[in-house]
Amino acid sequence: MTIDSLREFGANVDEGLERCMGMEDFYLEMIELGLSDQRFEALGELLDAGRFDEAFEMVHALKGVIGNLALGPLYNTISDMTEFLRVKADVDYKALYQRVMEQRKRIMEG
Repeated sequence: MTIDSLREFGANVDEGLERCMGMEDFYLEMIELGLSDQRFEALGELLDAGRFDEAFEMVHALKGVIGNLALGPLYNTISDMTEFLRVKADVDYKALYQRVMEQRKRIMEG
């Protein structure tokens, strides 16, 4: 993962770097930590089990982490899922979760 690959993904690198006092290595380290958060996998398990109230709490926490890292496209998908779970919308959560995980993987491999 590089600053350039993050820009290609659509991350607001300037905002992320500002939050990390301009320290590129620190920003990249924070992204690695954020993306390795075990709540990503736990979210999938909760969705599979139909435990949507708990899934809401989990995805809401991830939204904060990813938002602070300025990872726009992933943040937008997680935000959508958060709002759908908040109102208990009848949507395909499995497809949304798959998109979250694909975006996460894309960043990590970038």
